[in-house]
Amino acid sequence: MANITIKDIAKALNFSVSTISKALNNSYEISAETRKIIIDYANQHNYRPNRLAKSLKIGHTNSIGVIVNSFFSSTFLAQVLDGIHKASNEVGCDIIIMQSYENVANEKACLDSLISKGVDGILLSPVSETSNSDYINLINEKHCPVVLFDRLNPEIKTTKIGVNEYKGALEATQHLIDINRKRILFITGDKFGDNNQRIQGFKKALKNLDIPINPRYMVFCSLENTDEMDAKISNSILELREQNIAPNAIFGATDVITTRSLGILAKLKIKVPEEIAVIGFANTDIAFSLNPSLSAIRQPAKDMGYMALKKLMELIECESNAKRASIYETILLDTSISIRNSTTLQ
Repeated sequence: MANITIKDIAKALNFSVSTISKALNNSYEISAETRKIIIDYANQHNYRPNRLAKSLKIGHTNSIGVIVNSFFSSTFLAQVLDGIHKASNEVGCDIIIMQSYENVANEKACLDSLISKGVDGILLSPVSETSNSDYINLINEKHCPVVLFDRLNPEIKTTKIGVNEYKGALEATQHLIDINRKRILFITGDKFGDNNQRIQGFKKALKNLDIPINPRYMVFCSLENTDEMDAKISNSILELREQNIAPNAIFGATDVITTRSLGILAKLKIKVPEEIAVIGFANTDIAFSLNPSLSAIRQPAKDMGYMALKKLMELIECESNAKRASIYETILLDTSISIRNSTTLQ
């Protein structure tokens, strides 16, 4: 059944469209008796206001778009969304969540869809650190403010909320070195270049102790396809073992990579941590319950999401692009490291 409109109500009750609109908006210009007749009729026929039309009249929709790669496969992103939801409840706005699935074209389609819906602002975790940069800058300037979280594209001029990935990666690598694991297989996504802060933190820890950086210990795998990811990780480990340069540690750059690496080692019957120690960025709540329990760099994901939405609301409230630009900031939250059995010999 099609939604009843103001025009339908006006025709049925023989009032003008203007009178119906004013009555539904509780205008003092309409008598209590007439207002009751109109509201009763609207309720009886399940009238629902056109939110988009109303939003165009008042200049905003009170809705925020959120684009992530895939919240089903990442505990970290689920925690970020939890923080966003908490903040949205406090400010009273609606959230529209879309997934890019680690695809640049999908990301642009998500952006276009949110713009067409008239959202007041967008929270974005980019597909890569340079994806759709020019287009996002255009949206930020011409349509609505965009705040980045998690993956911080340096080419986009806006507020960005992330974590100190460099420090977290450096601390994790240093921990592996401290337990005498220097042949470290660093596994990351194939869309992240050499300037990625996790890679830089990893390399810095090695350089600090004059440990050579072996490119064969750098593995770049698909984040879109877990079957491809598993094959790349498994093949890399086996090839290095066949060449008698087997890694004695793995550092996973994402929670999915880290937890799947642990499973792959179990499948290959490689003992953890006796043969290969494992650590990585991982916000999964089951890290403690895995066998062995997983050493991890934990990110304050919920705080990140909460802060990202609050900062976006500040930009939305600005009266001009110049005012917005004057308050742009980059905030890096501290990570924490939890040492568990995957890097501790009993």
